[in-house]
Amino acid sequence: MRNLTPQPLTREAFAPFGGVIEQEGSAPITINQGFAQRFNDLAHVDVSREGGETNVSLFVGQPRALPIAISLMERHPLGSQLFFPLQELPWLVLVAGDVHDPASFRAFAASGRQGVNYARNVWHHPLLVLDSDSRFLIVDRKGPGNNLEEVWLADGAAFTLTP
Repeated sequence: MRNLTPQPLTREAFAPFGGVIEQEGSAPITINQGFAQRFNDLAHVDVSREGGETNVSLFVGQPRALPIAISLMERHPLGSQLFFPLQELPWLVLVAGDVHDPASFRAFAASGRQGVNYARNVWHHPLLVLDSDSRFLIVDRKGPGNNLEEVWLADGAAFTLTP
């Protein structure tokens, strides 16, 4: 069975799939009488197709057995989906340009200070955490229309992911 090893998550490497959300490289604006810094424009939320609205939610993820068996991918044709960790715990990101082309799968190791915003229609694996009770802020689409497409990989196309 094929195994995929994650590479470090960078803006450049992840660009074909969406955006990396991190304060590093962003210019802060001092606010609240100098007691806080604001980092603007960290992500473009794309949810308005077919009357969609912004949905902000919290996910609490659990780790999968290692190596992680990969047999399912999903995408959201009507909106982007943003994941941002609320703890400084590393986590994994798995994307694909084409779920039927094993060479198009890419795995990334994200720090607990990095989030991702999957662009609309980008194939990705559901949340992959390495620690119990890993909390994430999610910004995605709610509303009419079917915004979830799942594909189960054929037995010969399934593989494992090792952090």
